[in-house]
Amino acid sequence: MAEELLVHAEGEAFIADTGYDAERIRSNVLNVEMKPVIHPHPGRKQPPPLDRTLYRLRYRVECFFHDLKRFRAAATRYDKTATCYLAVLHVASMLLWLR
Repeated sequence: MAEELLVHAEGEAFIADTGYDAERIRSNVLNVEMKPVIHPHPGRKQPPPLDRTLYRLRYRVECFFHDLKRFRAAATRYDKTATCYLAVLHVASMLLWLR
């Protein structure tokens, strides 16, 4: 699915974990003029370079969503309207930021 979704991708870098480390994915990322930031598979004989600062950003984003899911109202989406749900996400994000 990654190759099909890359057609619609926007941005400067494609950040992914080891599961997406394939030459066909890397070449498709380069075809859409993005920088591949993919952690190399440990079995690779010649691993490509990895931009560790961008790769750490992926980790921070994943941790943020993990922390956000700890708020029950955000994780289960109790609110009926998108506006109310967005307000819950704002409040939960503020509480995480203040922590």
